[in-house]
Parts: sequence; structure tokens; C-alpha cells
Amino acid sequence: MNPVDARAAMVAELEKKDGLRPGPVRDALLALPREVLMPQAYVRRSAPGEEPPRWDLLDWSAPQDRPELLGLLYGGTSVLVQHDGEPLLGRVRGARSGSSITSMSTVMGLTASLLQELDLRAGQRVLDVGTGTGVTAAVACQVCGDQGVVTLDRDRHLTDAAAVRLTGLGFRPDVVCGSGDGGCPARAPFDRIFVSYAVERAPAALVEQLAPGGRLLAHVSSASPSWPGLAVVERTAEGRIAAELRAVEFAHRAGHGMERIWLSKEFRQRIATEPGAWTQRSMLAPPADADRGLWLAADHLLGGLVRDFGAEHLSIGAPGCGSWLRVEPVGRSRWDVTIHGPRDIWKEIQDLVVRWRAAGSPSRYRLLFEADGGQRAVSACGRLSWHLPTPRPVDEGAST
Repeated sequence: MNPVDARAAMVAELEKKDGLRPGPVRDALLALPREVLMPQAYVRRSAPGEEPPRWDLLDWSAPQDRPELLGLLYGGTSVLVQHDGEPLLGRVRGARSGSSITSMSTVMGLTASLLQELDLRAGQRVLDVGTGTGVTAAVACQVCGDQGVVTLDRDRHLTDAAAVRLTGLGFRPDVVCGSGDGGCPARAPFDRIFVSYAVERAPAALVEQLAPGGRLLAHVSSASPSWPGLAVVERTAEGRIAAELRAVEFAHRAGHGMERIWLSKEFRQRIATEPGAWTQRSMLAPPADADRGLWLAADHLLGGLVRDFGAEHLSIGAPGCGSWLRVEPVGRSRWDVTIHGPRDIWKEIQDLVVRWRAAGSPSRYRLLFEADGGQRAVSACGRLSWHLPTPRPVDEGAST
């Protein structure tokens, strides 16, 4: 398959699975040669859990690499582009060992849906926070015109490479190396702001840089990666801020310096196999995965919980205290609920279910910006709410 056919196949898959509609974003993706933005990419060669991990850096200029690299670039999955914080320009293809991948291009379905949500139009001023490989900046340049586009990243190696490769596509946006949280006040205001990494709250400086009629998109998450939200912030023509927090299934990776909690392989194994402190038979059904508004609330109101999405049934752990929950069906409308640790996670969840249903089972929450600088998510009826964390003095950056 050649790149033109690969692009067409990728776009067709985005239309089928991710709801990509006819319009400027679709046209831009159909025209965008990703091999120009990502002429090199990594493929993992080591098995899961193998130490040290091993990767091969594939290079578009090497004919023997092109078939595999073409599959990576247009297959729709994340594309691994940077190992151990290295410069992207001037690299030699071949094997790498140890350390980790430090930048990747986001899953294409997620990027496409967010770009569509952004509602890009010709002549708009766009701030792309988190340059990464330059995909978002390239689409913005194609749709809006490059004179109004600013792309920003904390990693000099990423911005250096993006500047060169965007120029290779005929685009010359402003490519800036700096803090994502600070935005680019010198070029503000912006009609559209796109943050390509998860944050704990909508960055206040970026909200301030929205023009009347402007829109900002940013994934909001706690330390847990399990149940993210999407902040959609708009400034009305009169200058008033209106925002909401939507429960979503997938989100960008966490920004630089953002704390994350995870379930280790050993912890997941304990949840799956150990008897726990006690087991009860319950007629209460566990919340459905589709109840994302509930899980978003749980992420913030319960705190410290991580879902094992690889488990067959509901499996949740609290790494901070070692508590865990396992729920398994046993016949019709019966479940065995196994609990371990100081927290009764099952009771916490069921209590929240009652509150969530009383609030109308929302999947979206108003996002309020308070006079003291705080941010609060609240259901439409006001019966369910929480404050987002206060900002910390961390230089946020991008990984996508």
C-alpha cells in the first residue's frame, strides 16, 4: 500500500468507528502526509514485562522500513516518536534499549474527534498546547491558515523537529518552546485552544487567553487515569465564561509533572486471586461502564481509586492504602462482592450511586470558575459537586 491509499484507509476507518464527518478536519487528515511529520518512529521488540525493554527506530528513508512504518503511521494507534528525551533531528535508525518512550503521537481516533469538536474554521487564531509531532498544528494550519497558528511545547527537541517538518509541508506557524500552562500571551487572544495532555484543572492563563466566541478543550483528570473528563470552556461574545466537564472514555496522557497512581502487576494479581477480608452476595448491580458520569464523580469524590480494565469483571484498587474490590456475577441478578483493606470501596460506590441518581444521573457537569480562583464541577440541579485541585507551581508540558 502507498501513503495515499493508507491515508484514505485511515480516514475511512475514522468515519466508521470514530464518527469523523465530512468537513475541513476530514479533508485535512486526508491530505496530511504523516510520514513527513513522523519520518521516524519506534516499534517495541521486547515482550511485555521483559527488562530492559527494546525498541527499533524505523526510518522512512530506509526502503526496508517503509512497509512496517506505513502501518504504524496510518494504523490509528499511538505512534512512538521519542526515546529517553532524545533530539528527534539527526537520529540514526536502529535498536534502542532501556529507559522509556517519552513522546508519542496520540491515537488518531481521539485526535480526530477532538479536532472536530474544536470546530476549526478559516481565519481563526489557534493555540496548540503540546506540539508533540505537530499533527494538531498541521491540521490547524491547513484549515485556518498558518499565520494565526501558535504551537507550544516545553520540550525543545520536539519544537525543533516540528518547526522543520511543518515547514516541509509548507506551513510556518509560530513554534514556541515554553510552559504549556502559561500559554502565549504575546499572541493572545485565541479563537481556539487545544491542550493535548491531561491536566488537573482548566489552566487559568489559557482561559484568560480565549477571545470572545473562543473555545478551549482540555482533558481533566485526577491522579488516577481511570475516569477522565473533557473540559469544554467557551467565552461568549459578551466576554462571559461558560464551561462544562464531560465524562469521556479516553483521554490524553498526563502532562509533565502531574502525579499518577497505578495498579502494579502484583496488586492486580492479588485482586484477581486472593480471598480478601470478606465476601458478600449482593442484589445491587455494579455500575455499568456506560455510567461515565458516575465514574467521573467517583474519580474526584472518592479519590485514590484505579480500575483494572484488563479484568473480566469490575476490579478496583486503592494503591495508597492497599484496599481493593472485586465484583463477580453469580447467576441472575446476583453478585459476589469481595472487599479487602481499610476502605469499603463497594459501600463508597453504592452510596455515590444514590447521590448521582438523585442528581439526575448526569454525564456532564457545569464547570464554574469561582472568584477566588477555584474551579468547581456541579450537576445541573446542584445536588452533586466537587472542587478541582488548586494549581501547583509545576511547569506543565506535553507528551503528545
